[in-house]
Amino acid sequence: MFEPRLALASLSGTADATWARAGAPWAGCAFLGGISLDKPTRAAARRLCERDREEFLPENPVAFVDEQFSALAETPLRPAINVRTTSVGPLSKTAAVAASHDAILEVNAHCRQAEMCETGAGERLLRDGDRLCEYVRAAANVGATVSVKLRTEVAGVDLPALAPRLERAGADLLHVDAMDSEAVIGEIRAATDAFLVANNGVRDRATVREYLRYGADAISVGRPSDDPRVLERVSEALSDLHEVDA
Repeated sequence: MFEPRLALASLSGTADATWARAGAPWAGCAFLGGISLDKPTRAAARRLCERDREEFLPENPVAFVDEQFSALAETPLRPAINVRTTSVGPLSKTAAVAASHDAILEVNAHCRQAEMCETGAGERLLRDGDRLCEYVRAAANVGATVSVKLRTEVAGVDLPALAPRLERAGADLLHVDAMDSEAVIGEIRAATDAFLVANNGVRDRATVREYLRYGADAISVGRPSDDPRVLERVSEALSDLHEVDA
């Protein structure tokens, strides 16, 4: 899927091509975004900006994604784009752009901001597995490699049960924010063969070892993804631990 198996995780309003290039010496993949694709999610993103959160709000989101991927054409990592939407049309168009760049399209079922959830996007999708699977199928049907960004500790949501449904719908990757429930990574691993990326609190060898022990295929770094010291520690830990396993 990508090597080295360290990904840079999307940070709303920050994770663009420039950010990805800065982390490229240590990472094999960078999830740009998140990008709000349709009218409801873009309106929600504007409301988020009004309370001082950073958001990407390009005039043409699909063209922006194409430009960002093009800017990474000579960078030695696999690009990905995290997207929020309430409709299939913009998702399919963006997925086609991702496919043309051999990039990954990531459906955001993760954002917990109230403004975004009120549209039915983000974390709200975890409670509507049928619609989430519909989005995955739409992206897979245009040839994209599909990831789904998930969050643990959402009341009433059984991620180990949802994971195989997403895989059958066409998800190639499951990108899981483990919150304080790292053991769920092991439960998801037991339920699916999809490429599993573990996220949350990754800072050092101990956290890398824990996620690998639970069966993660790769690790992603979120908030400290712009800190070379953290990226170097995590990269070295991944390399050393993989060598031991080999």
